[in-house]
Amino acid sequence: MKRLAFFISGTGGNALNLLRACREGRVPGLPVLGIASSAKAGGIPRLEAEGLSTVVVARKDFESDEAFSEACYRAAEKAGAEVICLCGWLKRLTVPIRWEGRILNIHPGLLPQYGGPGMYGMHVHRAVLAAGETQSGATVHLVDAEYDHGRILGQTRVPVLAGDTPEALQQRVYAAEMEVYPRVLAAYLAEPA
Repeated sequence: MKRLAFFISGTGGNALNLLRACREGRVPGLPVLGIASSAKAGGIPRLEAEGLSTVVVARKDFESDEAFSEACYRAAEKAGAEVICLCGWLKRLTVPIRWEGRILNIHPGLLPQYGGPGMYGMHVHRAVLAAGETQSGATVHLVDAEYDHGRILGQTRVPVLAGDTPEALQQRVYAAEMEVYPRVLAAYLAEPA
């Protein structure tokens, strides 16, 4: 069973969802660590309440993205993590060769549209509504050197409804994330190495 690290920047909702999916046997992974990009991340006490160890690796403590990224990977490796799941992670990571193909991310939109620098959270939902799209959704993809660019592992779609607000759309997309991330992670972990 692969050992997993969850990287969070906020409330940790996706990380908690994956943690529970692992414990319920829906995802064949063993969560070993939560890494937060800020000591203020609301997900830290939530993950700790579930018995998962957490560490903070704050971007402000490092001079470069590379040094910050390496500190994150070292923390994950120290815990024995083999796969990293980004769960609302909002900091740039550089991906060294040793981690290529082993970092997954969830994006609150249908990539390749509505991705890239600055396209996260409510920014995505506002852009989808401003463009008059009839659907949005969530995408799970592998992380590479470009924002929201790596190979797409799975997507789920949700309708954009007449009169939608960004907040209303966000709620439906978030519900879709709760379904698609564990399903896609389970399939990824089941692939032969």
